[in-house]
Amino acid sequence: MKSEPSALRDFTVDRRVWLLSGVSIGIGACATGLAVLLLRLIALSTNLFYYHRFSTDAISPAGSPLGHWMVVVPVVGGLIVGVMARFGSDKIRGHGIPEAIEAILLHRAKVDPKIAVLKPVSAAIAIGSGGPFGAEGPIIMTGGAVGSLIAQWMHVTDAERTTLLVAGAAAGMSATFATPVAAILLAVELLLFEWRPRSLVPVAIASATAGLLRVFWLGAGPLFQMPVLSGTHRIAFALGALMLGALLGLVSAGMSRLMYAFEDLFEHLHVHWMWWPAIGGIGIGVGGLFFPRGLGVGYDNIAELLHGNATIGLIVGILIAKSLMWAFSLGSGTSGGVLAPLLMIGGAVGAMAGHLAHASVEAQAFWALIGMGSMLAGALGVPLTAILFSLEVTHCLPALLPLTMACIASYLVTSLLMPRSILTEKLSRRGYHLTREYGVDPLELVIVRELMSPLSVSAPVLGANAKLSEFYAYADGTARGAAEIMATEGLETLMVIDRATRQACGTISLSDLLRGRVRTVERENERLRLFDHVPAESGGHN
Repeated sequence: MKSEPSALRDFTVDRRVWLLSGVSIGIGACATGLAVLLLRLIALSTNLFYYHRFSTDAISPAGSPLGHWMVVVPVVGGLIVGVMARFGSDKIRGHGIPEAIEAILLHRAKVDPKIAVLKPVSAAIAIGSGGPFGAEGPIIMTGGAVGSLIAQWMHVTDAERTTLLVAGAAAGMSATFATPVAAILLAVELLLFEWRPRSLVPVAIASATAGLLRVFWLGAGPLFQMPVLSGTHRIAFALGALMLGALLGLVSAGMSRLMYAFEDLFEHLHVHWMWWPAIGGIGIGVGGLFFPRGLGVGYDNIAELLHGNATIGLIVGILIAKSLMWAFSLGSGTSGGVLAPLLMIGGAVGAMAGHLAHASVEAQAFWALIGMGSMLAGALGVPLTAILFSLEVTHCLPALLPLTMACIASYLVTSLLMPRSILTEKLSRRGYHLTREYGVDPLELVIVRELMSPLSVSAPVLGANAKLSEFYAYADGTARGAAEIMATEGLETLMVIDRATRQACGTISLSDLLRGRVRTVERENERLRLFDHVPAESGGHN
């Protein structure tokens, strides 16, 4: 007998998604403008600090004529950042992404208006004075701050405010790297804590808007050109990518522990944290003397690695000097991102593997790409983002399958070795726990009629004009819906109503709902050989 269609929906979405989507277009445009502004500020800061000229032309600190005076520049930059954090807002310290997560989970997606100004300025000073950081973390935080500020002017729920904050963050990343799809995935894997149309659609619209608008200011992608690759589907490439990915999982875990080891070291200093970025600047300056190309963002280094013509000197310099400069200075609590340095270090590991294997120029570029994506997947715990990001910044589609294997291998290794990623570790050190595992609520999979206690006597039909104070659950509704009614109304038992007849057919209590979670426990822990349990009607025997 054919049953009636369920009244339940696959997705919880309403017409307000149109409002949020429209607002997200404006947020995407604002975030793109801010991304361009921050990149210009970094260039201006670099020119002022290292070349004593007023210019917004992108340039590396490595060619500065200051000589040994270059040691002083990062110290001055760190001092300025420390003062801004001390007397402006201490929220400008750190990577940027953990602060966005903290705002979402703990502060109702509310960001202080000062952050929208102080974060990009402090990041521009820190990076422009030689800080070996990426611009993406501050841009993501700044874009998120703009989304939050716009949402704070509107009558929206906390969930809707979170959506607009994340829309700004995703737009900032999309505008910086020309990676609109990867920015959407990063939002899902790291910031939204859900996968629902009500949030995914506005975030995707903001990211796509930023991807379209960046072309007019920063040009179209890809951000990094690569030589043409062929033969990447060979078994040798696949196995090599798998092993390199596992190795990068170990490296990413080591980089995270190194950075936080330096942070612990700064915590033991008997000076105010305002001075720590200046002390971190000493490490940057000294490292810059031995390896000038370790100063600044270093997109030119990434480009050279992905061209396949990086020298051994550059690779070793990145692996040793850049790694130490980045971990030491970021551990001091200055303002800067982790994405670009991690990409550079991962790419250097891959390029080194190519050199040791005496690979061709094209193959060395391929291994650098594999290392870059694997490092991102392992360190941040975002394998899908890492795969799409690597493809979008290079447009190297032939690397898809090996890149997928490598990123998943790296993700597996770090998941087993590290209790938290390099981003969520900072939240843990502030006393908060953040689970990164997403799954459907077990009570969403259980229907009320499966848990309710049937009535022993017939009950009257629920009238069309039932009082609002008479709370009830429908028999074909989800147990989660019943739990939400109990939680919001402070009830321990609900009447259960048959939707078709409007007749009371049972009751459901808190203890009944707890039984609904038993299925999940059994699913996770009960191990059975199903071939040993042949159904009786099949004629088999146990």
